[in-house]
Amino acid sequence: MLSLSMVVRNEEARLEACLSSVAGFVDEMVLLDTGSTDATVSIAQRCGAVVHSLPWPGDFAPARNEALRHVSGDWVLVLDADEQLLESARRPLRQLLQEPDLLLVNLLRFERGARQSPYSSVSRLFRRHPAIQWSGAYHAQVDDSVLTLLQQEPHLRLEDCQEPALVHDGYAPALLGERDKARRLRQAMEQELLADPDDPYACAKLGSLDVSEGHQQRGIALLERGLARCPSAAAPVRYELLLHLAMAVAPEQPGRAETLYREAVALPLPARVSLGARLNLAALLCGQGQLEEAATLCRQATVVAPEVGLGWYNLGLIERRRGQLPAAIAAYRRAIGLDENHAEAQQNLAVALLMGGDIAAARDGFRRAISLLRLQGRTAEAEDLRQRATALVKLDP
Repeated sequence: MLSLSMVVRNEEARLEACLSSVAGFVDEMVLLDTGSTDATVSIAQRCGAVVHSLPWPGDFAPARNEALRHVSGDWVLVLDADEQLLESARRPLRQLLQEPDLLLVNLLRFERGARQSPYSSVSRLFRRHPAIQWSGAYHAQVDDSVLTLLQQEPHLRLEDCQEPALVHDGYAPALLGERDKARRLRQAMEQELLADPDDPYACAKLGSLDVSEGHQQRGIALLERGLARCPSAAAPVRYELLLHLAMAVAPEQPGRAETLYREAVALPLPARVSLGARLNLAALLCGQGQLEEAATLCRQATVVAPEVGLGWYNLGLIERRRGQLPAAIAAYRRAIGLDENHAEAQQNLAVALLMGGDIAAARDGFRRAISLLRLQGRTAEAEDLRQRATALVKLDP
């Protein structure tokens, strides 16, 4: 028996899509509501979930542990309201759940809208066991309790599901821009760091947040501290530290960034998880004129994750620099096929088409790019592109 376990609060806009994604896959849906004032509870009940209540305890770990207390399945799937289970993952997950010595399945999660790291690995599917508990204030995890349990019962094991299993909207730029969410994130991370100043995970989260908010020096110091104290066996955390430190130092120390990216790519992680480091390394090498290796890295990325448009877009940029116009055009078209609203891909496709002599198609491409920039509220960029494109081709009918 498989149980869904969730902690929710004021999620009426997203909850039904989440619950619908697991309908027919889980045997029970158990939600813990922490004080909703909207239609969250009624939506959950309409979808067939059992809802329990708890005043918000201050962080996620005790809330998730209380939610876990109410499930009855042999296995537990944990989701947030901004996540959905992918249909294509149902069969491989069912197969994994039949393995008798399996304790936990790491799930590949597609980070929709994320500027970096299109995929992450999350430990959200595990056997119900009294020793498995959540810890951590904001990014609560079961990992510490699972590692302790594995030491006590070495016949149990972990497994990675190779098929992408979840899609997540929480790291989209628009959602990250919400002031309240950013404030709560920082407070929780600072509390964790105060409790353990050398914790690599807390250093990774707060350090990357500092860098993203413009506090470069403080963020880099935290990332370096976390990396110095992160054991090599903790590959997911080490990867996050390496990736964000490389991104932070790349403008001033490209050589060091290259070393960090290469170490991140070499870690024993699912290939989709290390996609961000692979693509960033390709972009860095492209800027240094190392076009052959950059192209190879991007081609590898498109083989590993053909569904990620960024890989195709970056490949198009590199192929154009290599003078391979047909390959560049094909790559841009693959990127646009995955996201027709990618204005930069439309613009660069138009440039490549113009260089190849297809004036009519280039004109249409520039028009689409300008229109998309306007629709996205990027009016200054749209006007700048209109002026530059008009110097090359006649845009008006």
